[in-house]
Amino acid sequence: MEQNDISSRIVFADRGKVNVEKGVEFAPKFDQNGLIPALAMDHITHEPLMLAYMNAESLRMTMELGEAVYYSRSRQEIWHKGATSGHVQKVKQILVDCDQDALIVLVDQCGAGACHTGHHSCFYRSVPFGDELKAQPQGGGVTLREADGGVVFDAEAVYGKGH
Repeated sequence: MEQNDISSRIVFADRGKVNVEKGVEFAPKFDQNGLIPALAMDHITHEPLMLAYMNAESLRMTMELGEAVYYSRSRQEIWHKGATSGHVQKVKQILVDCDQDALIVLVDQCGAGACHTGHHSCFYRSVPFGDELKAQPQGGGVTLREADGGVVFDAEAVYGKGH
């Protein structure tokens, strides 16, 4: 479907004319770059899979297609998750926070994983804090810890070298 078709069918409410926090009209607040953060989470386990951004066009496409479509800040283009890898995210629900400036996209993660590094989730490392942080050597940087079971697919085979 052409983007113009989607734009004419899905119209967001004017934030200045609706009760954003208590009303039922969808009036997403995009930042100064025209983006809104979208946290993709597994719809059953609620495991965080990845944090990406959507612009108005990719949000409309996500709503229309029922598959996650993001905006790549590094490539400056629309990015249909899984178009290259086959690891599509089938949308089960889109949640919006109270002031409509952040989204949670509950998805069925198809394929081995969401992360381009080969991990199931982009959140595969943890940041030490408290006693664990105090136990790290002083004067150096903070050492991240593995937080998952490791790589679940060969990223180079899926995305090519230098992905």
